[in-house]
Amino acid sequence: MSDIAALPFRKMHGLGNDFVVLDGRADSRALALDPSRIRAIADRRAGIGCDQLIVVAPPTDRSADVRMLIFNADGSEVAACGNATRCVAWLAMAESGQNSVVIETRAGLLDAESRGPSLVAVDMGPARLDWREIPLAQAEDTLHLGISAGPLADPVAVSMGNPHAVFFVEDADSVDLEALGPGLEHHPIFPERSNIEVATILPATEPGRGRIRMRVWERGAGITPACGTGACATLVAAARRGLTPRRAELILDGGSLEIEWLPDDHVLMTGPVASSFTGLLDVSLLS
Repeated sequence: MSDIAALPFRKMHGLGNDFVVLDGRADSRALALDPSRIRAIADRRAGIGCDQLIVVAPPTDRSADVRMLIFNADGSEVAACGNATRCVAWLAMAESGQNSVVIETRAGLLDAESRGPSLVAVDMGPARLDWREIPLAQAEDTLHLGISAGPLADPVAVSMGNPHAVFFVEDADSVDLEALGPGLEHHPIFPERSNIEVATILPATEPGRGRIRMRVWERGAGITPACGTGACATLVAAARRGLTPRRAELILDGGSLEIEWLPDDHVLMTGPVASSFTGLLDVSLLS
């Protein structure tokens, strides 16, 4: 197979939440992948393997530097992914030589800036708290959503451009997310499905900054080591319940993110990015 027929990719991750990143500006085939091709690329045995496939595209908004398209491992397109946003921002800043960039997503324009060699802060936009914005199938109190599964009950619903249900528990590590996640993701109250978080409030180590242990079941991907929008949603949920201040360290399976719910209701996420390797997708994965 000649290099001309292959498609370059970069494998990246944020705290183990991993991505195959394609540049649709350089090769339009990246913009034309259908769900079956995305699933083939995301397959961890027969493809490259990833939680999400990311396509960098030309922006449609002239104030943005790049546009980011996000596809879950099951081929479904989603509007937001915090860890992927940091990765794409890191690439865009390296490409432009600037310390800040604007990323266009289906969830809106996201401002990102460098906080160090491999550390990126992203303004993930405002937390959306109305039931219509989550969205929910009917009017519900998003601070106390009336759904349950096994030991999980009374979640907080938050949208960070994608829907989340955050369950507070005594021990997040003891929850069988693999068993409970699929049913909650597909609960009828969520017409667009939902990400599911389980979270435990930990003792604070400094004034004005909370600590939260969080695990996640991502819609369309399953259990992942980290979820940036999930961390944002969890901090917002905890602050709404009065469990933490509006700033906290979120401790995920893959590492920690710093999350702050700003006075203007935007949520600032700061965390690391990593580039694992580059390669060429065989044309058999593209057609």
